[in-house]
Amino acid sequence: MYKISNGIKIFSFTLILLGSIGWGYSYMDSHKTIEQVKEMLMHESSHGSSHAEQSEHMEQINEDHHNDSHESSRDDEHAEHVMHQIHNRPYAALYVAAFFFMMISLGVLAFYAIQYASQSGWSPVLFRVMQAITYYLLPGALIVLAIAFFADKHLFIWMDPDVVAHDKLLQGKAGWLNKSAFLIRGLIFIGGWSLYRYFSRKFSLAQDLANDNKNFKRNFQISAGFLVFYIYTESMMSWDWVMSVDPHWFSTLFGWYVFASMVVSGITTIALMTIYLKSKGYMKFVNDSHLHDLAKYMFGFSVFWAYLWFSQFMLIWYANIPEEVTYFVTRIEDYTIPFFTMFALNFIFPFLVLMNSDYKRIPWFIVMAGMIILVGHYMDVYTMIMPATVGDRWDFGLPEISALALFTGLFIILVFYSLSKAPLLAKGNPFIKESENFHY
Repeated sequence: MYKISNGIKIFSFTLILLGSIGWGYSYMDSHKTIEQVKEMLMHESSHGSSHAEQSEHMEQINEDHHNDSHESSRDDEHAEHVMHQIHNRPYAALYVAAFFFMMISLGVLAFYAIQYASQSGWSPVLFRVMQAITYYLLPGALIVLAIAFFADKHLFIWMDPDVVAHDKLLQGKAGWLNKSAFLIRGLIFIGGWSLYRYFSRKFSLAQDLANDNKNFKRNFQISAGFLVFYIYTESMMSWDWVMSVDPHWFSTLFGWYVFASMVVSGITTIALMTIYLKSKGYMKFVNDSHLHDLAKYMFGFSVFWAYLWFSQFMLIWYANIPEEVTYFVTRIEDYTIPFFTMFALNFIFPFLVLMNSDYKRIPWFIVMAGMIILVGHYMDVYTMIMPATVGDRWDFGLPEISALALFTGLFIILVFYSLSKAPLLAKGNPFIKESENFHY
């Protein structure tokens, strides 16, 4: 049995406390008035700030045509737009961090179900770690849904009736994109995922005490059924919770793209937790062959993610349809550094580092690669959400750091709490001996 240490408790609660305080301060600080925003834009213009490229010309016009009411009105509209972007940033930062950790847990749940449905023989020694990580899914997903619902138009412009009233495209999508349907679908997604997680873990624990394989067979059956449910709901979730922040844009590959991101992040987290537990003297039944297989999945899904990323990018860029290509133009022009850094961290680095078979057996090497992958996929979520909510007013400062600290602390305390509630070895699994003796 694993016992959660006081160090982890103190560390987690400290992160939660500091993150909450920091985010609260950034939220209060973001509520600038229109006058403060105008002063900020003038200051940026005078210092040649990149954020002021759009306002610089307008300020010059106002100097030359001080009494021109039309130009003054345009200036006011721009300042109001910037003010809204600044107001949106704390919500967006919180949402990015919340979704990132939720998707890790959901990715692990999918990987766990695949192991059961395929009756995998190598992975049962890792089941308790997977079950612990998925414990975060229910509270984490409810938090994501709550942030989305209460942030309202700060994240999703289709939740603003005034915007919808003047946008025929959003009016055409109103049957799907409305708050009631959004909430109902979200609760259905979360309910289905959580029910599978609950019963799968229940059957797994019962199997440890059973004299037959009845509970294992039940787990196999519900895992196969869950994967069908998951394929549909994961795609719709990605449309609702991520893609709809850009309601004028869509991609038929988007569901698979988000799936690849969450699975590789989930597998990476499994590897990091396993290595940590082994370093503390637990899970001695896990050998370097298990780590090798986890690293292979990290490598494989990184390549799969890159394939989907390039497929989505190439088709949209080559077609050059304005309402589609603007999605990438915005990110390349306004988010140049995070956009290309994200691709390098998520594909180029794992591809070069994890290609060597021997390196996949070295714990510290896997940890290094894993941390890079997790940073890269956080940046992936960041570049999916931020351009539609804060535009070129992006930064990585107090709101983002505080939100990351808050959800990192929450994730750690919940996962390790769950880990301490059951034996670390699923001894009743019929493949457990094969798993313990697994060598590649």
